[in-house]
Amino acid sequence: MSASAPTRLDLVAAIGLAIGGAFGLAGTFVGEAAVRQELWAIDAVGLILATSLLAIRYFRQGNDCVAAGFLVFIAGETLLLSNTAAGLAASVPSFGAGVALWSASLLMTSLPKAFPVWSRLSGIVGAILFAISAGRIFWGEQLLPISAPFPSLGYPFLVLAFVGWIVRLLESA
Repeated sequence: MSASAPTRLDLVAAIGLAIGGAFGLAGTFVGEAAVRQELWAIDAVGLILATSLLAIRYFRQGNDCVAAGFLVFIAGETLLLSNTAAGLAASVPSFGAGVALWSASLLMTSLPKAFPVWSRLSGIVGAILFAISAGRIFWGEQLLPISAPFPSLGYPFLVLAFVGWIVRLLESA
């Protein structure tokens, strides 16, 4: 828990998480490919910015597992961003790798007691759902990023974990 009011960088990270969650979910429901790709690009940049700041924050606090979890998230999100413009079908291999890293990241940030319990539980559920999605892709299934129930079922749990991260960032003594 923070011992003081949120810093400007905490606010930047919170805004990046909020943009990432909102634009990411919006992109999932947009039918127009070009609009979806733009929304997901904005989403990814916001999340990479936010989780970079979170990695530094938690490293400085001595919470290495959580800090490393955010670094793993950055790696996964970068993979997702790298193929956003390629379209749904072409992005499947990097999407599978990205959500596998999301899964590991969510476990690394959810198992320690750094965030509210409800956020941690959401992160663990999201990690399981994304691990299933990645596994199916690695077994050769052409599972698109907008496929239901997997991986679409995992997105709300991911965003709920973001909300917990935001809550923790904005808490003051």
